Amino acid sequence: MVIEVGCRDIRDLTEMGCQLGSKAISAQGAVKETLGSVNVPIVCSGQAVEAGDVIVADDDGAVVVTRAEAAEVVRAAETALANEETKRKRFTAGELGIDLHDICPRLAENGLK
Repeated sequence: MVIEVGCRDIRDLTEMGCQLGSKAISAQGAVKETLGSVNVPIVCSGQAVEAGDVIVADDDGAVVVTRAEAAEVVRAAETALANEETKRKRFTAGELGIDLHDICPRLAENGLK
């Protein structure tokens, strides 16, 4: 769940398995008497969201993928995940990021000695 309001009881929600991204964590309770809307365009944290869009979120943040771009984004994400897994294995084996990304020559070109 991604919400643009405050939320409380984060520890309890996490223990219940509720994955939540909220604008703020607040000890104050929420208003529960306001009716909401379903399947209408909204803006959350400045990002337009329409019914059918895909929301992908983790501990680092959230992103909106339009329905039209979802299949293409899945393919790109699978490629990126495979690349990340390869890098993790190299890091685990002791290779340094500065070497993996060939940073030393670029630093030297910019005058680093």
